[in-house]
This record gives sequence, C-alpha cells and structure tokens, in this order.
Amino acid sequence: MSHSATSENTSAPVGTMKAALFYHPNDVRYEETPIPAIGAGELLIRVESALTCGTDVKCYRRGHPVLLKNFPSPFGHEFSGTVVQTQPVEGESPGFQVGDRVVSANSAPCYQCFYCHKGQTNLCEHLDLLNGAYAEYIRVPAQIARHNTYLLPAHLPFEIAAFSEPLAVCLHGLAQSRIEAGDHVAVMGLGPIGQLMVRAAKLKGAKVTAMARTPNKLALAQHFGQADQVVNLLDYESPDTLRAAFTEEGRGFDVVIEAIGKPETWEKAVSLVRKGGTVNLFGGCPGGSSVTFDTRRLHYDEITLVSSFHHTPRHFQAALELLSSGQVDPRPLISKTAPMADFESALQQVEAGQAIKIALKNQ
Repeated sequence: MSHSATSENTSAPVGTMKAALFYHPNDVRYEETPIPAIGAGELLIRVESALTCGTDVKCYRRGHPVLLKNFPSPFGHEFSGTVVQTQPVEGESPGFQVGDRVVSANSAPCYQCFYCHKGQTNLCEHLDLLNGAYAEYIRVPAQIARHNTYLLPAHLPFEIAAFSEPLAVCLHGLAQSRIEAGDHVAVMGLGPIGQLMVRAAKLKGAKVTAMARTPNKLALAQHFGQADQVVNLLDYESPDTLRAAFTEEGRGFDVVIEAIGKPETWEKAVSLVRKGGTVNLFGGCPGGSSVTFDTRRLHYDEITLVSSFHHTPRHFQAALELLSSGQVDPRPLISKTAPMADFESALQQVEAGQAIKIALKNQ
C-alpha cells in the first residue's frame, strides 16, 4: 500500500487499501481496492474498529435490497476511527480536523423531505445508508459528516464507540414502545440487539424479563443487561404458562419487544402482552412473510402494535452519551478481537452462535 501527501488542505493517503467487497451472496472478498477519493464536505476515516452485526450476516448470506446496491459493494457499517483527510465546503470552516477520533452513523437524514418535516427522520426519503466499515479506510458522505458524525472523548475506546449505531437502533425502538419507569418489559431474543435492549430498558426504570433459548445468552442478559428475570423459551411452549409464571396475576407484560425476526415469534409476542399493552415488532422478518393475529384479541384487549426501523441522529447522540458515561458498558458483548482480514470467519462465528460480537481491527 502506497501513501503520500496530495491534498491541498490535508495529508491524504493515496494508492490502494484492503477492503471487504460483496460480489454475490456468500461471495465477499477481502482485496485490494483504491483508497476512496473524497469530495466537498466529506471525510476520509481510517477505520480503527468495526463490529460484526446480524444484519451483515444476513447480507453476507442473501444480499440486501437496500444496503447493497452497486457491485462489488463495500461491506460493514458499525465502526469508529480517525480522520485522515477533510475536504471543507468552500466558505465554511471544517467540522473536523485530521487526527480527530470520531464515530459516524451509517446514515443521515436530508431534513427537507416529507418525513423529515414530520420528525420521522429515520424514514427520510433520501436516507443514504453507508457501508464499507470492513476496510482500512472509509469515505463518509457530506450529509453524514455534517449531521451524524461525532468527536469521541479521549477515554472512550474505538470498539466501544462503534456500539453507538446498534445502541441507537435500540433507543429508537424503546421510544416507539413508550416505556415508562415501573413497566414490566419482556425482551424476546438475546442477540446483541436484544442484550442492548435489556440494558437500555433497565436504564429507563423498567422491570425486564429476558427471553431466549440458549443458557449462555440468558446468563449474559443477567450479567450485562441486569435483567430481573430470565426465561428459557424451550421450557415454556405455552404463552399461558409463561404469563402465569412470570407476570403478576398472569395478566401479561406491559410491553413485549420481539427482537428475533420470525413470524411465529411475532405472533407469540402478541399472546404475551397484557390488555392495553404494547408489542414492538422490532425484529425484521424475511421479505414476503406474513403473520396471523386474533382480531378479537387485538380489538377488545386494546393491544397496541408498533414497529421500529433504524435510528435518528437524536438517538445516535444519546447512545454515544450512554457509552461515554459508562451507563452502558458493552465490553461483555465482545466475544473476541480479530484482524480486519478475518471478517468472513468472524461473520461465520456469529452466525454459528460461537460469538455475540467480534471487534475487527486494522493492524
């Protein structure tokens, strides 16, 4: 890899870098590719740490209609790093300097469209999702550099800062669920997102029951998430039995968050909530799936169904604050650290349940 100073205003790496590039499902290659050139308002960031993510595992296996558009496509989206080049907009002072430690979100809203004006910035019509974290360098578009990139406090490690994106997704989901202190919340599914959901719900003052099918994830929900109760779903096939064992007078949970993404668990979530309660259908099911709900139950028991997609800059900032303050310390979720070149093996280990998250680092 060759580097030399070429930019008018900063010293920028030029030449090639190693990066993961997605060609087809099950065909992602770590290979030489040009270091991205940046335009006005953009940043070039050296990736210091990138995290594996369940969405990346799904993309790796079956592609993605929104995240992966042009092929070969850059890959990975949870990261933090160091600014190595800036390109200010003429007449404006640069928002960041070379050497700044930063975390960038994987999107930023336009603030101009119908949904942005409605305050639903996660549904922005022009949401341009950033990929390319499994690489030595990543180009951050101007909109994200301006509206959704943040300086890191000196004490915050890069791999912890990279949790800002998944934690922001959880904070948005909890806001959609309208959880209040004292609510009894059930979280179904204890992958990284479910674990972060448990912890964040506890911080809102909720009593939390964590549900999964594997003992190690249940133990982690107690240790990391500080769950009040854990339920092995293999032991409670009947929702009636589960409600009777874990909720007051067997009436059901105030809020149920489904963080698995299967039609059958969406349906089960509705059977676990109390009258007047809320179900957040948070886990994304495969396209074309359908579910069946009892209309009498939904209508006469006044069940609220909500769903949650992505995050907003407000929730991304809030996530970074929780990580910086230590209120959320996600280190127990990092099963191991590996070189960036091992990203494919890391995704396979996560898929096989051998790791929760793996922190990938450039040498």
